[in-house]
This record gives sequence, structure tokens and C-alpha cells, in this order.
Amino acid sequence: MSHTPHELAEEFPQHVDKMSQLKQDNAHFAKLAEDYHTINRQVHRAETNVEPMDQMSEEDLRKQRALLKDQIWSMIRD
Repeated sequence: MSHTPHELAEEFPQHVDKMSQLKQDNAHFAKLAEDYHTINRQVHRAETNVEPMDQMSEEDLRKQRALLKDQIWSMIRD
């Protein structure tokens, strides 16, 4: 399998331990991280034409990913 860019560990490398702890202790954070992972994989598959989609759908996924990333960041920076 090829490397998928934008994984949370790459996006926030200095917070890997905190994210791991939050996944265990906080169900809401775990759900956000899971949703981010799922959408990030969908974006990657669309970008690499493994599962092509129309440009509007791909852009919507990118927006969802950005929103999730912002929510995740707000939880790990506290």
C-alpha cells in the first residue's frame, strides 16, 4: 500500500502521544480521529485515481477533512 499523506501523526507529530491517549480516554476524540482517517483515505484514493470521483465531491471531502482537523487540533492544543 502506498503512503497516504495527511495522516494525523504527520500533521501533528509533536502531539502523537497526546492523540494516542485521547483516543483511549475520550470517545468523542476517538470518533473524530476515526472520521478523519476515513475521509483522508477517501481523498487519497480520489487523488490517485484508485477511486476517481467528480471534482465537487472531492472538494467536499477535503473541506470535511479540514473541519475535522480543526476540531482535532482544538482538542489536542488544550
